[in-house]
Parts: sequence; C-alpha cells; structure tokens
Amino acid sequence: MTFRPLHDRVVVKRVEEDTKTAGGIIIPDTAKEKPQQGEVVAVGPGARDEQGKLVALEVKAGDRVLFGKWSGTEVKIDGEDVLIMKESDILGILEGKSSAKKAA
Repeated sequence: MTFRPLHDRVVVKRVEEDTKTAGGIIIPDTAKEKPQQGEVVAVGPGARDEQGKLVALEVKAGDRVLFGKWSGTEVKIDGEDVLIMKESDILGILEGKSSAKKAA
C-alpha cells in the first residue's frame, strides 16, 4: 500500500537516537524520550495561497528534520509507526547528516 499525504501534510519516520551518552552511560528504554528527529518519508503537493496558487513545500522525501515533542499524529502504515504532521510543525531541516544509518 502507498500513502500520499494531502495539502501541506508530511509523513515522518522517527529516527532513533544513540542509547549511550557521550560519557559511555547506557540509557535504559524506560528512561528514553521519544526522538524529536525524523526522516521525511512522503510529502503532499503543497498548500494554496490566498489567490489559489499551489505553494510547494520546503521539505522533500529523504530530508532529516527536527520537530516539536508533541507534533503530529502517530499512525501505523504497513506495520511501521510514522507521524503525519503539517509542514509548519517542522522546526527545521538538519543538513550535513546522512539519513542512512551508519553500520556499527
């Protein structure tokens, strides 16, 4: 199944952060907070302005983004947990970080 968001909606998959601190302390699952970084999976066509023209979104699939702690709606698509949010809920794009996980 494919999912295509409407208007200025964006589908974001949370990116797990490291389970160790810089000092080497391992953080247990019960003490972790949900990550506020994610990778954009899909974007809608854009929003309409006052004149009815389509305004394209700034983010694109594959971008790594930062979003607010309570942003978006959590849904499950094809067995995978993702967030659907408006582009305005995204705080910014993280540049210079690879979206692919590094091999350990």
